[in-house]
Order: sequence, then structure tokens, then C-alpha cells
Amino acid sequence: MNIGIMKEPSGETRVSLLPEAVASLIGKGHTVFVESNAGALAFASDDEYAKAGAMVTNAEAVIQSSEILLSMHPEPVSEADSKTLIGVYYPLVNTESNQQFSSHGNTVFSLDMLPRTTRAQSMDILSSQANIAGYKAVLLAATEYARYFPMFMTAAGSIAPAKVLILGAGVAGLQAIATARRLGAVVEVFDTRPAVKEEVMSLGAKFIEVEGAADASQAGGYAVEQSEEFKARQNARIAESAAKADIIITTAQIPGRKAPILITQEMLDSMRKGSIIIDLAASTGGNTPHTKNDESVMHNGIKIIGNSNLARIMPADASKLYGKNIVNFLQLITGEQAIYHLNLEDDLVKGTCIMKDGNIIHERLKS
Repeated sequence: MNIGIMKEPSGETRVSLLPEAVASLIGKGHTVFVESNAGALAFASDDEYAKAGAMVTNAEAVIQSSEILLSMHPEPVSEADSKTLIGVYYPLVNTESNQQFSSHGNTVFSLDMLPRTTRAQSMDILSSQANIAGYKAVLLAATEYARYFPMFMTAAGSIAPAKVLILGAGVAGLQAIATARRLGAVVEVFDTRPAVKEEVMSLGAKFIEVEGAADASQAGGYAVEQSEEFKARQNARIAESAAKADIIITTAQIPGRKAPILITQEMLDSMRKGSIIIDLAASTGGNTPHTKNDESVMHNGIKIIGNSNLARIMPADASKLYGKNIVNFLQLITGEQAIYHLNLEDDLVKGTCIMKDGNIIHERLKS
């Protein structure tokens, strides 16, 4: 297969494959084309790609020469006719991109739609990037917070440890717990899934339990909408912890829908000045009423930082992990012979393939 790697649009520091991943694909029999400077912001030079065996050229030549194009964002491949595209396109909300892909007759795999199953773990780009986001969220909070994270006993007096509240114990939340604990904070965690309690406690955090959550076992590892009765109980418990928290990290998102408001205006009013909120759900509206994506907002002395893409702050490692996910997914659709084979009987292929030859085939998008 001829595989092309596109340079991402302005603001994105990552790249779909680093040279080491390119070498792996070439070793499997693929030919790889790389747009010049595609990996520059991830500290991968054109010379390194060339040494790995890739052909480095301009964007037009990459598109014309490749059967499969790799691009995290839709912009670099929006004019690629009849090509197979693999990236993170969020098709449930990016309807404009869907229309562009359809008009150009593309076959599209959007890896954010990958089922969250054991078999899919090696291809799960949301998890690999969320792991970084959870880690960076705590470090960002520690930098912005005007007080210490750990407890200190000094001759001048004692410093109490920071109290951290984490909303959501998915991959980002669990990494945030581990990082905050390593920094010496006291951590409380809320999640609608009782099954994560053991993981949360094993990391040294307290789990906030609220009974009556909707069953998420059939949601493929994603969050589900909750009843109004549950939301009322949830808000009451979160309000108790928010009033005591110095740092709040929110991660709650529901695919295809606006992020739920978990930190209400009333909760914000109860927090002490100098507190920090890191909202990782900012791109879908945020978990507070004042969150703005890619911005920091001061509200009554509380700093609300909206950032849904903290992984791009660590472009080298983020690209390395993303690239491993991509290589594993390519193995699924090209096999040992490096020949493209679209098997829609495979649940992972079916789950990620949103469009075939310009026609929407994914059931969620159809509905």
C-alpha cells in the first residue's frame, strides 16, 4: 500500500507517524510518502523520515501518490478525491467535514469512533492521548495554583496539602489521580460508573459514590446520559466536594453531545478565590458555564482553563503513542500482505468506518 502522511494545520504540533513508525510500515511492505516538515513540531526532521525509507515531498504529490492518507485533522485531506482517510474527525459533530468527504468520494476511518473493547486497546487513540492530557492537566494546575500541592512541615509553620477534585475516572482522570497523588495532593474523584471505584482507591484517592447511575456497560466504554433524578443527587455530592477543593479537573464528555455542566454557578460561588479549574471537555462546551475552549477565564477569583488538547503540549510522545495506534489499525485493514481489505464484518473496522466511497455507512451517523 502507498500511505501518505500529511502536515497538520496550524496549531497542531503532532504528526500521524514518527520516523520509527514509518520504518515499521516499510518493513511490512508499505511505501510511505511524507509531506515536507510534517513532523517538524514533533522534533522529527525530513532527513529522519528519508533515512527511515520514506519519500519526502510536497502535499500535492503525497495526495496523488497515496492510496491511504493519514491526517489527524480533516483540513489537509479535504480536497483528496477517492482516497481512504484515517484520522480523528469527530463525525458526530463535524458535519461540514462529513459533507466534504462525501463530495470527494472518500472512504473514511475516524478513530475516535473505535469501540472501547479489550481487542481495541492497542489502537485506542482517545486513551493514548487522554493519558497525556490527564498528566499535563495536573502539572498545569500545579503551575497556575498560587499555593503548594504537598503538605509541608516547616519551622515557620505547616502548609496543608492541596485538595484536588477530579470529575471522571476514565483514562485522563486516572492519570490525573496518579499524578496529583505523586505531587502530594489529597484527591477526591467522582464518576457515574461504580465499577471504577476500585481503580480510584488503588491510586490513593477517595471515591464519591452516588447511587442510581444509568448502566453504561453497553455504551462501548463511553459515558451515557443520566436521569434528572440522578443529576440532582450528583450535583449535591459534587457541590460538597467543590466547596472544599483547591483544584478541580473535569473530563466528562458524551460522544455527539454537548458536555454536561458539572460545576454549576452555585458551586463556583462556593469555591475559594485562587482555586483552579482545568476543563478537558472544553471543545464540546465544557463542564462549567464559563468555560471557553483554548482560553483561560477568571471568574470571581477562580481561574477556569479550557483545554481539550493538552496532548499537543507533548508532541513527541503524543505522536509516538498515536503512531503506534495507527500502525496497529493499519495492520487490521491491510493484513500481513500489505494489501488493503475492508472487512465490515470486523467490529473494529465497522465501528470506525464512517463512510465508504462517499456514502455514510455508520449507523450512528445515519440516525
